[in-house]
Amino acid sequence: VFAGRKQIDDELLDQLEEALIAADIGVPTTLEVLETVRRGIARKQINDLDALKKAIKTELLTILRSSEQQGVASETTVPVSVAPYVMMIVGVNGVGKTTTIGKLAQRIKAEGNDVLICAADTFRAAASDQLAIWAERTGVPLIQQKQGTDPAAVLFDSLKAAKARGSEVLIVDTAGRLHNKSNLMAELEKMKRVAGREVEGAPHETLLVVDAVTGQNGLEQARQFLKVAGVTGIVLTKLDGTAKGGIAVAIAKELSLPIRYAGIGEKVDDLVVFDAEQYV
Repeated sequence: VFAGRKQIDDELLDQLEEALIAADIGVPTTLEVLETVRRGIARKQINDLDALKKAIKTELLTILRSSEQQGVASETTVPVSVAPYVMMIVGVNGVGKTTTIGKLAQRIKAEGNDVLICAADTFRAAASDQLAIWAERTGVPLIQQKQGTDPAAVLFDSLKAAKARGSEVLIVDTAGRLHNKSNLMAELEKMKRVAGREVEGAPHETLLVVDAVTGQNGLEQARQFLKVAGVTGIVLTKLDGTAKGGIAVAIAKELSLPIRYAGIGEKVDDLVVFDAEQYV
């Protein structure tokens, strides 16, 4: 859009609008960003291309920063009085949920915490096997039961085990549910009730895993999970792929949810704390 241009004109702004929408930032957010930019141009505050780029970056940062104040703290600090600190991981199938749990377990363990993983996705045959591989790879114990067991029962056992072992963090895998399957969503609510009964304030964090490639559909998923699961933050996966990843801005803007982590590769330590400035 900027290549070979000397000045700001309507054509440039139109192309910019298209580029932002194509990057999955979403129509409402794009229009709002450009409205601010146009005001800056009219007031002669934005006079050249560098100022224009800077203005857009500032707008995007403002959106991401204001969403960071919602949800949870920006680090995985575990309150001393609460044990275990319960993190529920939700999302639809195929977004990289199991991989994210493995990487998250590794990350929290590396921060010096005792971690336990609960395999409460008893719906999908290969889910526990996949999780077991990650648990072994990261050296984090895994609580699992046979396929078809009530997920809330697996969670109950895991909470008991975490207390007995003195684990500081319990990461809970849940069935990769479609956000429009009501029975699976009801199961999620039941799990939340069980967690809250066993540990005060649990689940303390509910992270929704969104595949950056899904674009605007990711926003609809986030909306549905927000209603049922009380999502407190987002993990954006596959940012190393073909995705433009603008969906992060759309989610932050429209749902006021913080992006907590970003998946940037296949390796066990390829999960980073989301840094708004670096991202923009």
